[in-house]
Amino acid sequence: MKPATAAKKLGIYLPAAPQEFQDNPVSREEFDQLQANPPQWLQDLRRNGPHPRPEVARKLNVSIGGLARGGITDPLTTAEITALLQDPPQWLVAERASFAAVRAEEQRLKQRTDIRPS
Repeated sequence: MKPATAAKKLGIYLPAAPQEFQDNPVSREEFDQLQANPPQWLQDLRRNGPHPRPEVARKLNVSIGGLARGGITDPLTTAEITALLQDPPQWLVAERASFAAVRAEEQRLKQRTDIRPS
């Protein structure tokens, strides 16, 4: 698979990965090995970042669109994410509330459809 696909599936920011990973296709066996026994560089990237936008959004508990509305367009490190969580700016408070409301509504609708008889 392409390095970008492998990076996405591994939850890492491709430009922060080693050049060898960026330049070469990843076989299914290599990918499985990376998941089962991650090398030190992969462990470090997952722990410290920089993290891709989907991972930043997940850690901040907001949508990717919420990140954009908040002006976050670049990858963030774990330290930067922690700083945002410890002293959240107003946009983050608002986006987290909005995201929570959307998820609650989705859950309510899912339960409603699960209860209906067929």
